[in-house]
Amino acid sequence: MRVFVTGASGWIGSAVVPELIGAGHQVTGLARSDASAAALTAAGAQVRRGTLDDLDVLRRAAAASDGVIHLAFKHDIAFSGGFQAAADADRRAVEAFGEALAGSDRPFVLASGLLGLVPGRVATERDGRDPASDAPAGGPQTRQATAQATLAFASRGIRSSVVRLSPTVYGEGDIGFVAALVGIARDKGVSGYLGDGSARWPGVHQRDAAHLFRLALEQAPAGSVLHAVTDEGVPIRAVAEVIGRHLDLPVVSVPQEDAGAHFGWLAGFLATDGPASSALTRELLGWQPTRPGLIDDLGKGHYFRTV
Repeated sequence: MRVFVTGASGWIGSAVVPELIGAGHQVTGLARSDASAAALTAAGAQVRRGTLDDLDVLRRAAAASDGVIHLAFKHDIAFSGGFQAAADADRRAVEAFGEALAGSDRPFVLASGLLGLVPGRVATERDGRDPASDAPAGGPQTRQATAQATLAFASRGIRSSVVRLSPTVYGEGDIGFVAALVGIARDKGVSGYLGDGSARWPGVHQRDAAHLFRLALEQAPAGSVLHAVTDEGVPIRAVAEVIGRHLDLPVVSVPQEDAGAHFGWLAGFLATDGPASSALTRELLGWQPTRPGLIDDLGKGHYFRTV
């Protein structure tokens, strides 16, 4: 299968591309820089230069493919106060893919998120299908609406699916939430958690997530919602305790009123209790994660190496 992948040189994409190539697929990745293009070439993929704003480029690449996996999102803008702008750009890109793939019965797989879907209880693949009642307000609501639009592509002759990623897609080389917590602990001299540390995050290893994206591309029925979840919910305090042990730092509770000063942009995420299940995904596609859970992966020590 000829597969077009956005975000192909990013954290998730750098595992998805070899997963696809290893299964015999031909991959073309979107690259917005020379460094991204070089990384894709080294991985054995072809390169299509452009950005998420180059809608004609996206349409042409999708039309020339047998399937599309859309991983890219403007995280740099989103995490610097421009979440709505990033979500709007993502929506435009998805609509362009929909135009190119309509009536083809080809697969379109969208990467989405789990955190905050149904705070305080275990989210399943059946949750979040009604953005008016389930999604939070603002930029995240726009992104949830984009996921809904993707599912609706099924009625337009597209085998669409949405893969909801755990907030912690961990593994060696991760620069996301867990790496940020390690950096904050080093900077503050303590390994902190918010309140009583009982807020839970689901987690998935990068390579297990990559395998799920391939299965979605190859097998997912039109309109499928899939959860990339290995650990249903890891308490943030447990993460802080492993960090404290490896860095030989005290593990402390940070009061809610001090959260912003201590954790910065990560404070809001740490306050969200968002466990999630992948039982329906495993049953539908036979996906079985094989990599270590988050706490075991943290225990390997690669998050704590210094150059």
